[in-house]
Amino acid sequence: MDLNLTGRRALVTGSSSGLGEAIARLLAAEGAEVVVHGRDETRTRKVADEIGAVAVAIGDLATDEGADSVAAAAGEVDILVNNAGSYEHVGWAEATPEAWARTYEVNVVSGVRMIQRLVPGMRGRGWGRVIQIGGGLASQPIATLPHYNASLAARHNLAVSLARELAGTGVTSNVVAPGAVLVDAVQELVTAIAPERGWGESWEEIERNASHDFVPNDIGRFGRPVEIAGAVAYLASPYADYISGATIRVDGGTIRSVN
Repeated sequence: MDLNLTGRRALVTGSSSGLGEAIARLLAAEGAEVVVHGRDETRTRKVADEIGAVAVAIGDLATDEGADSVAAAAGEVDILVNNAGSYEHVGWAEATPEAWARTYEVNVVSGVRMIQRLVPGMRGRGWGRVIQIGGGLASQPIATLPHYNASLAARHNLAVSLARELAGTGVTSNVVAPGAVLVDAVQELVTAIAPERGWGESWEEIERNASHDFVPNDIGRFGRPVEIAGAVAYLASPYADYISGATIRVDGGTIRSVN
């Protein structure tokens, strides 16, 4: 299916690996002029070369200086995918106020920085897309990772606020909320703890049992990065002109809600 993205310039933050890389690859395959972003220049340029990106943007979005550098390298962007983020895998006892502040800076304020730098241009041109990569933990938080759960909720919330702000401008703001996605780090973690959990030996057994214990869903497996990328590509396309302030869940039915 041709999503009519040819000629549209897209910046995918955190696209030198993992989910961001998958999103950048699919947007490029659909004809978008993709800007690949990362903090490691070698890794970022490798992905950019492989997908035929039009530019590379290097910078730490947790700082104003890094955001300025990325915005300058990206140029006039039509599609902004705020994917970059991270968290420490800790619970309430270990999640210090400093960890909360750091997580919020990286996962929320970094996206705000890019919105404030790039969305005015979209508004002026009368067309644009802002897509936040959120997650099911925003609406169905777990006991651990409290700082990360809260940062995802903020991502969802700001996307809806931005949609209201952009009403009537031709620029939309939406969220894609993945479930547990099978990126390299997830597969390594799950494989490492499989023996002690009794999840089996083959990857097929491990994935089925791990997904049941970690993120029970109707499909019975982890999501694939390209499946998340597909939802992003759709929201970035003209076929989604009538969608704004929405959350598209791509989680196999992990979140059990009619909303």
